[in-house]
Amino acid sequence: MKSTYIIGEIGQNHNGSVDIAKLIVDLVSRPVKEDVFDIELRPMDAVKMTKRDLSEELADSQMNRIYDSPHSFGGTYGEHRAFLELTDEEHFEVYKHAKSLGLDFVETLCSRGCLSLLKLFVPDYLKVASRDLTNLPLLEAMAETKIPMILSTGMSNKEDLDDALRVINRYHSNISILHCVSQYPTYPDKLNLKTITYLKKHYGEYRIGFSDHTIGISAPVVAVGMGAEIIEKHITIDRHMKGTDQLGSLGPEGVNRMIRDIRIAERWLGTEDFYLDDTLTPTKVKLERSIATNKALKPGDIVSEEDLHLLSPGDGFRWAQKDLIIGKRVKTPIAKNEIIYCDNIEME
Repeated sequence: MKSTYIIGEIGQNHNGSVDIAKLIVDLVSRPVKEDVFDIELRPMDAVKMTKRDLSEELADSQMNRIYDSPHSFGGTYGEHRAFLELTDEEHFEVYKHAKSLGLDFVETLCSRGCLSLLKLFVPDYLKVASRDLTNLPLLEAMAETKIPMILSTGMSNKEDLDDALRVINRYHSNISILHCVSQYPTYPDKLNLKTITYLKKHYGEYRIGFSDHTIGISAPVVAVGMGAEIIEKHITIDRHMKGTDQLGSLGPEGVNRMIRDIRIAERWLGTEDFYLDDTLTPTKVKLERSIATNKALKPGDIVSEEDLHLLSPGDGFRWAQKDLIIGKRVKTPIAKNEIIYCDNIEME
């Protein structure tokens, strides 16, 4: 059974608080159980944080514009962004907490200046946000570190992706590609999950996954069924907290259900084969049909097809084996509506 690599994206859902970020990490690390079959399931594999360098974020006019919104943490957009930005040291603190709970740590870097945090720790993966897939100088700086990279494709076309891959491949090929649609939330008709099979066919040398912005948990489960090896989903401790991403994220129960359903779906997929599992034998015997009499037969009678029909249980002859019975002489009395077994007839 192949395990899907599940990333819980914290993003800015920490609302500028290291303590909230740690609580979200705790949520991700919780054990998950399937109650009906009493199966302990693998929890999420990683959490993801995002690091911005505000000096390389937006034009001054955009940073200084009035940001009057119920979700604003400052009077201007720049003040809002500054409130939500954790320092390198605070990212390191969340990283250590995640590691102490056995989780991997993924870091989205939004500018070359953000590479400063690599002086404190080395994430398991560096993430390229959809908006930065065409930011080739940033991609080159990240690739130079040789840290495995994950690319989101939510705003790109094939040419953009190929350009990005050419830059990164100068340094390494440890790359994962996530199908993504940068629409929050993503409308059903815009998701196009078949892009996953396209990417697997045309970019099979890389690990292919799905970064989800839909409402609910169905899309990630379907994506796993289509071959996605990585799932990324926004998570929060409370979907009703202040913040633009909170309502579109998964809360504690949603996180638990998504992990449960993905891990169960992995088991559903099984192997590429057609076979009867041994555990189904009792059901097969109980419910399948066997050749039976439609009238009483006595010793010496010759069995004809007109004497036969099908009844359960399925421990006798199948209809495909009727030629083994038709034309044979009856050895022992067989009542009407009873299964015919080998010892009832002269098999020769």
